[in-house]
Amino acid sequence: MAPLSPTVARWELMLRIKRRRTEFHVTGSVIAKELGFTLSYWSKVEKERVLAEDKLRALLRLLEFVPEEREEMLRLRDIAKRRGWWSEYAGLVPDEAARLYGLEYGARDVRSYTSIVLPELLQTEDYARAVLANDRARVRQVDIDRWVQVRMRRQERLTGAEPLRLTAIVHQAALTQRTGGADVVKGQLRHMLAVAEHYADVVDIRVIPFDAPGGVLLAGGSFQLIGFDSALLPDVAWTETLLHGDVVEEAEPVRHLAMMFDTTLAEHALSREDSISLLERALDALEP
Repeated sequence: MAPLSPTVARWELMLRIKRRRTEFHVTGSVIAKELGFTLSYWSKVEKERVLAEDKLRALLRLLEFVPEEREEMLRLRDIAKRRGWWSEYAGLVPDEAARLYGLEYGARDVRSYTSIVLPELLQTEDYARAVLANDRARVRQVDIDRWVQVRMRRQERLTGAEPLRLTAIVHQAALTQRTGGADVVKGQLRHMLAVAEHYADVVDIRVIPFDAPGGVLLAGGSFQLIGFDSALLPDVAWTETLLHGDVVEEAEPVRHLAMMFDTTLAEHALSREDSISLLERALDALEP
């Protein structure tokens, strides 16, 4: 089981409320009136706020949740009120990125694809610092050290008591791009090999080689698919460009990304063993 995440708890709570009010055809106006809110304030609650306990209890009665469900949802509210580690970086991390970290923290598994830069969940401090130093559109140079801290905090899910399952597909170009220089890349490749060996039960690294016939299908792209323990929660995606990143919840885009990922993995990526061999050869090529 994944650790408790305030972000995931709040999302599940509001998702269950939304589904019930859709089922019962209860409008936002009716809920706002029942709770003594303006409609605009209720809209904020749906997007980002956590209801006070008395207001939530009133809403659960209105939507006719049975006692067992009410207790579950009150428990979700208690978790949602907590502060995740990412809240320590408020003011540095944009809201959408903070939401990603909260979803990631409470996730069961992540499937990621990167083409030019190696996955953030597998980056060393030196490699992350080199990448961030070149991200001048989004990262101030004075903030690089704190951004590196954020990436290292995210990686704790891979090695904790309840590890995140990670399947990372990378293009061979990311292995050969000398981000930060040869020494930084050597350290990065050694780290990935060590993680693949020591955490083989939860980390699966696959490489799309240069000679894969469909290897350029997603060239330049970067995305994650995030799955959860709760059957009530659908997969979501994270997509990233040079300027910003977004959490994607809509079913059709997420389904499309999942199909692309599974097709890429099945048709173009090397096996786990061959991917490790390619990582080793990339490292050997950098050795004096």
